[in-house]
Amino acid sequence: MLKEVTFPRYLATFFWLLFFWLFLSGHYDIFHISIGIICCAGISYTSTDLLFFYKTDKKRPFIIVEFFIYILWLLFQIIIANLQVARLVLSPRLKIDPRIVVYKSRYLKGDVPRATYGNSITLTPGTVTLDIRGKEFYVHALTPKFANSLKTGTMERKVSHIYHR
Repeated sequence: MLKEVTFPRYLATFFWLLFFWLFLSGHYDIFHISIGIICCAGISYTSTDLLFFYKTDKKRPFIIVEFFIYILWLLFQIIIANLQVARLVLSPRLKIDPRIVVYKSRYLKGDVPRATYGNSITLTPGTVTLDIRGKEFYVHALTPKFANSLKTGTMERKVSHIYHR
């Protein structure tokens, strides 16, 4: 994180974050812009390597495009899961059978890919990542169908593709 942070990479990360801060906050007064600048400066300093790889990885200087494609895919999965959970809750006979499953990661190496995967599971309605221990993810699933969706490994492969190409 605090390794070889070059100024151009730092600035690029800072401006990406500041753009999203301003876009999402919708407040353009001195107070909010100041807070945004301070937060984005600190986060950029510690997180530049999440957007930009270093000189040792010449194949992929940017992961932002792949991450953006993943975010679009994840948003679609969240919408589908929301509809499935709504159908479950609104049905006259609730077919909820909650369970905790242990899913062992096959592809993910490193803390950032694992955290991305765990957060993606939690963002998808019907599942919540309870704990990550090494390669094992402890996930609460609302139904067996949600638990089985982890076993396909689609989401894990997509996260792995972003970080381990």
